[in-house]
Amino acid sequence: MNRTPIHVWDWVVRVGHWTLACAFLTAYFTAESESLRLIHTTSGLVALAVVLFRIVWGFVGSRHALFTSFIRSPKEAMTYLKHLRRTNPDHHTGHNPAGGWAVIALLGLTALTATAGLANYNEWGGHMMEKAHEVLANLSLGLVIVHVLAVAISSWVHRENLVNPMFTGVKQGYANEAIAVERGRFTAVLLLVWAAVLAWWLR
Repeated sequence: MNRTPIHVWDWVVRVGHWTLACAFLTAYFTAESESLRLIHTTSGLVALAVVLFRIVWGFVGSRHALFTSFIRSPKEAMTYLKHLRRTNPDHHTGHNPAGGWAVIALLGLTALTATAGLANYNEWGGHMMEKAHEVLANLSLGLVIVHVLAVAISSWVHRENLVNPMFTGVKQGYANEAIAVERGRFTAVLLLVWAAVLAWWLR
């Protein structure tokens, strides 16, 4: 059976991915401006809301969005990375084993960063919390950079554009691995509403 273009990423995953990326970068690059503090805080809370929603979607979402579909053992992740040196490396329709751990790390670090920021905004924890928020934000940015580089390398190794599917939802795979096209569209809208309302409520 040959791989063909199929729908892999639903609307929730795609909208959540780009909303989280924009929210994090906005929060990071407005951190030092007192005049942009409201934008910084709101962006951080939007990021937290998206992470919380993505965690829920990891249990009830479409096939490739489920945590059970991409969380593998550290050994499997290392094996995948070693096999990237082969002329025909392992192909995964959804997240590969290493990418799955990157997703968990990004969600976890973003949640910790936003939570520390919220505590700092409310003046809980003093200077220690402020420092923790700064360190976590820098670690998150470092992980984002690693993620971008990994996507670029994987795209080259697999000879497949891995960025485009996060816009279209379509990726190379087998017919029996496709998801329902319509699944998640309404929920994607709810994702944005959830993020906006939660950010406003917590500000």
